[in-house]
Amino acid sequence: CWANEPQARGVRVEISADHSMLLPHDEFVFAELKREGKDQTLRLVFVTHEVLVNGQALRRIETAMQRMELSLLTKLPNSQRARITEGQPVVLEIIVTEAKGAEKQVEET
Repeated sequence: CWANEPQARGVRVEISADHSMLLPHDEFVFAELKREGKDQTLRLVFVTHEVLVNGQALRRIETAMQRMELSLLTKLPNSQRARITEGQPVVLEIIVTEAKGAEKQVEET
């Protein structure tokens, strides 16, 4: 549900099987990680878009973004959840909105 590549120049966000976006690292503004019990929300703000990632154990994804090595974000299929070991990042939902006022929702999965 995520990939780390030291030479990455941007993050490919797979919103659905038919819709993806490539957000350049040089347009990254900031990240915010919030925890509510076992669930977490990672907010990644870029110049043009905001990406909300809901899931579990998202600290490693935040760290990959901090290092500008995050290369892929995609929702983990329900059928694959049982295969993820405890403590590994799990992306359950990705919501992308336009950053300008965050008024227009681009896609929700």
